[in-house]
Amino acid sequence: MNAKTVKLEGGLYFVATPIGTARDITLRALDILASADVLAAEDTRSMRRLMDIHGIALGDRPLMSYHDHNGARARPRLMQYLAEGRSVAYASEAGTPLIADPGYDLSIEAATAGYFVTSAPGPTAIATALTLAGLPTDKFLFAGFLPNSKSARISAIETLREVPATLVFYESPKRIGAMLLDCQSVLGDRKAAVCRELTKKFEEIRRGTLGELAVGMKEKPVKGEIVVVIDRVGQSTVNPSDLEADLRDALSRMTVRDASDVVAGAHGLPRRKVYQLALGLDRDNEQADDG
Repeated sequence: MNAKTVKLEGGLYFVATPIGTARDITLRALDILASADVLAAEDTRSMRRLMDIHGIALGDRPLMSYHDHNGARARPRLMQYLAEGRSVAYASEAGTPLIADPGYDLSIEAATAGYFVTSAPGPTAIATALTLAGLPTDKFLFAGFLPNSKSARISAIETLREVPATLVFYESPKRIGAMLLDCQSVLGDRKAAVCRELTKKFEEIRRGTLGELAVGMKEKPVKGEIVVVIDRVGQSTVNPSDLEADLRDALSRMTVRDASDVVAGAHGLPRRKVYQLALGLDRDNEQADDG
């Protein structure tokens, strides 16, 4: 691919960059990187490598660092370039700017000031994972990264339990096992996929239920960047009397916790909901025994 120099209108150009394979960049993105008066990047080293791969010379053009930690300091200078009528191209380290990446404040400030703002679309891990997960794609919700602490993570998952769309998350290799178990506990044992290192050499897609994937993570841990895709809430066809009968049977042989896990998994229901029902039945049994 050879970039060509084109005349760009003064303004802000968000440029999507590859999430792995360097050749996934678009021709328009290359043209913008070759032509912009000013370049800004979340990681200037990554930007330089990408430009070197595609034979784009930086020349004497400014290349600024702009990320979450220096945005307040760097933004005024970029706004000054826009005020001078220059074209400014901004790229995050990988993927599309603003999508769980820096750029939001810059976009809002530039648009509010009346400057031309546009995007050269391209790679994003969200869309790539959705095409590979084997789950419905007609409606999806991207929920970003869940909180680090268990209590906050469970609370966040609970707000998504009834969302009628496929759920998409980013996650760290260090937390993926705990995240899958918490999702299983709150959402039920839904179908899911763990997609890692997308478009890279060690790309891997693991599909199964949340419980199966959690076990797999314990047996064979993973590294790299991860996208988790989880099936939407199903339409429950479980008869309440059948559910209660299954719970009573399970409670006669197991603890409340184990009975809840087994029955919730069998019926594809959120574990917490089944656990609350099991607690009530267990109290009823204790009262009956006391009587």
